[in-house]
Amino acid sequence: MTVNELKEKVLNGSTITKEEALFLINEDIEEVACAADEIRKKYNGNSFDMCAIMSVKGGRCSENCKFCAQSSCSSAEIPEYKVRDTDYVVTDAKKRNKTGITHYCQVSSGRKVNAKELSQICENVKGIVSETNLIPCVSLGLLTKEDLEELKKAGVKRVHNNIETSPKYFGKLCTTHTTDEKIKVMKLVHEAGLELCSGGIFGVGESWEDRIEMAFALREVNPESVPINMLKPIKGTPMESYPYLSENELRRIIAVFKFILPKSEIRFAAGRDIIEDAGISFFKSGSNATISGDMLTVKGVSLEKDLENIRSLGYEIAQ
Repeated sequence: MTVNELKEKVLNGSTITKEEALFLINEDIEEVACAADEIRKKYNGNSFDMCAIMSVKGGRCSENCKFCAQSSCSSAEIPEYKVRDTDYVVTDAKKRNKTGITHYCQVSSGRKVNAKELSQICENVKGIVSETNLIPCVSLGLLTKEDLEELKKAGVKRVHNNIETSPKYFGKLCTTHTTDEKIKVMKLVHEAGLELCSGGIFGVGESWEDRIEMAFALREVNPESVPINMLKPIKGTPMESYPYLSENELRRIIAVFKFILPKSEIRFAAGRDIIEDAGISFFKSGSNATISGDMLTVKGVSLEKDLENIRSLGYEIAQ
């Protein structure tokens, strides 16, 4: 077994096994990254997708995810506000319009938005559709079939719901909901005719086996977009003292995920601002998408810097 043999297997339309994926974690990082980039070129071409997120509702959450500043188990100071109105959201969306941003995602804290909140978010979506060229996305928790149908009718095209980690390890991160509950929502997203965005967080104590298991669980639900987030420890959370992952470990995660999920956009998200080149090496390792600007509770990389870096690599910004 060699990296090149596994690359050719994926390029020819076959899938790799868990054993083969685990083989990649000990091979030369440059060889693995280069092979992943060839897979990216085969299945995604030179198109690069950038999205922006809007925290549409903020505050302490009922869920106890140990990595999140808004979690019920966090003592971090966070702003609290009810669902933003349409003028607020559309004004922000207009600033991002025709700048290179393709997808615009409204994100809410909490297990799930209620009916009144969902109605307001749908009105916001309609405003985004009528006033911009952006593709509306949402990240609103454990949505129902009826919620998804309402969002689709308003104009939503993509729904985000991170699997976060392997089903086996998830209980170490959160006990107020389960992987099964998340996967149920993911399946409903595709059944509703919407695109799925689902990835996770790394550097939270998981093993390489957990990472591989996570990728294979994602392969079962076939997300169009897979966000890769590195833990950025936040004071007041149970994971405030966790160390950052190394750049090469992150590159390997992205590359291995590209081998397992060759057709998905691998979206390098949180953690780029602490990388010296802001992600350039990752965009040559299988990733062809990112979140530009700040994340929910951590800093990101500016749009101007992203556009400069991405174009220097020969990518075409998706329209």
